[in-house]
Amino acid sequence: MVVEAATKTDAPPITDADHELAVRLGALMLHALGSDGGAVMRAIDDTGLGLVQFKTLVALAGNVDGAQAPVKEIAEQLGMSVPSASRSVDELVKRGLVSRTEDPEDRRVRRVALTPAGRELVDEVMAARVAGLERFASTLTSPERRKLEAAVDVLLERDEIAAVYRSHAGRLKGRR
Repeated sequence: MVVEAATKTDAPPITDADHELAVRLGALMLHALGSDGGAVMRAIDDTGLGLVQFKTLVALAGNVDGAQAPVKEIAEQLGMSVPSASRSVDELVKRGLVSRTEDPEDRRVRRVALTPAGRELVDEVMAARVAGLERFASTLTSPERRKLEAAVDVLLERDEIAAVYRSHAGRLKGRR
């Protein structure tokens, strides 16, 4: 049986094997991310932000060197409407977590970037996530660790995964 890809019409069809791997990967992620006793969820909750606002911050955190992004680009990246992304940005601007400027070449376009306070907040939550994953990694046997490291190394060869790694790795080194 083949399940149609839900997000892109040009995506290859999803097979039963794809589904099973996704379920297995999801179970691993839930276990690994939950191994911190809920610290990540508490850290997100402590921000006082809604899910859409937090996702907006994380999306902006992935921009290289704090580059500004048009609100439309954020909406597309997160799969939401431009008005929804704009409302999210409005709240983040009010909280001082994001700055918004007019595009010098097109006054209709608004560009946004993290402020230092926004960057610090994202880094705090990411540090909580990494701490939970460190605890999970510490429970692995040597053979499990070698196999997981090999799989992660292969996946880090993908540009989109390597970009996320690069955007967070340097900021989180030595931060516990």
